Amino acid sequence: MSTKSIALACLSLLPLTAGAVDTAAVRAAVDRAIQPLMAQHDVPGMAVAVTVGGQALFFNYGEASKQDHKPVTENTLFELGSVSKTITATLACHAQDLGKLSFADHPGQYVAQLKGSAIDRANLLELGTYTPGGLPLQFPDDVETEAQTIAYFRAWRPDAAPGQLRRYSNPSLGLFGHATARALGIGFADAVEGRLFPALGLKHSHIRVPAGATGDYAWGYDKANHPVRVSPGPFDAETYGVKASAADMIRFVQQNIDASGLPEPLRRAIDCTHTGYFRIGDTVQGLGWEQYRAPVTLAALQAGNSQKMSAEPNPAVRLEPPQAPPRGTLFNKTGATRGFGAYVVFVPDRGVGIVMLANKNYPISARVEAAYSILGQLVP
Repeated sequence: MSTKSIALACLSLLPLTAGAVDTAAVRAAVDRAIQPLMAQHDVPGMAVAVTVGGQALFFNYGEASKQDHKPVTENTLFELGSVSKTITATLACHAQDLGKLSFADHPGQYVAQLKGSAIDRANLLELGTYTPGGLPLQFPDDVETEAQTIAYFRAWRPDAAPGQLRRYSNPSLGLFGHATARALGIGFADAVEGRLFPALGLKHSHIRVPAGATGDYAWGYDKANHPVRVSPGPFDAETYGVKASAADMIRFVQQNIDASGLPEPLRRAIDCTHTGYFRIGDTVQGLGWEQYRAPVTLAALQAGNSQKMSAEPNPAVRLEPPQAPPRGTLFNKTGATRGFGAYVVFVPDRGVGIVMLANKNYPISARVEAAYSILGQLVP
């Protein structure tokens, strides 16, 4: 499928026909999209997982480590970058379902030092949807410790009232996750690794990679092709800290497509992350996931994942009441660290989803186009 025809295509709303998956056809579609992408952007290795009608298929390319030429497998650990935010959102939704917090609460209820500050005018929902009033993409370089993080929030002054602007922000989502952990009375990493991952059956996902799993941890590669891994920073666990395998991530996608196999509290948490709270152009912002209403064009998907959306403030329209996703909604999330690039996309009504994990931070536009091309082959 040419770039032009992809741009003009839209995802069908017809129900996916039940039956055996043509694995060879899926492999051909994935190969056509991934192999040229890797060559063009000098990506050492990629793990791609596709789910079609409940069946997971794995396609592995290249090397997890150029130093020892270890091949990529579906169990290779990749840094998810901001795809980690979907995990944070799931934990927060679960915490609200348990009655530990309300998204109408303000951060000062959980971080006493923030009571009465400008950031305390926003509520947790606004923090979780990047709409507290203009927090930046990253903390300043001189903010490193917890005390410096609190001082930063206390000194911050908004550009707008809560709910008016959507400005993608690690400090915003990070404080949302931090408040969630405070509400649960446990450290954030402990809550995710000790409670959420086991409940979801994710056995190859970590914030702190244990010694027994280091052999599965890929090396990332920077622009100069030097081996790198993620560095610690304020709220790193909450915003970009998960390392996971394609096998675990496609399981998580399948649970997002059909949560019926999960206990009721977790089903409600998944549903919660699918709720739309703000509209920004063609994008609907939920907790963790970003949404697109059908028909979904490549142009809309590219715009929603553009630098304008990630690096600039954009007017936000609050959805009153919050909206359940209409039929045909596409969900996605990108993520990156210095040496890794990830993209996850799924359409629940069609029973299809794709996970793309790479050990290089290659352009987001290329990820979106490749995934859209594969989707175009999976969805008649």
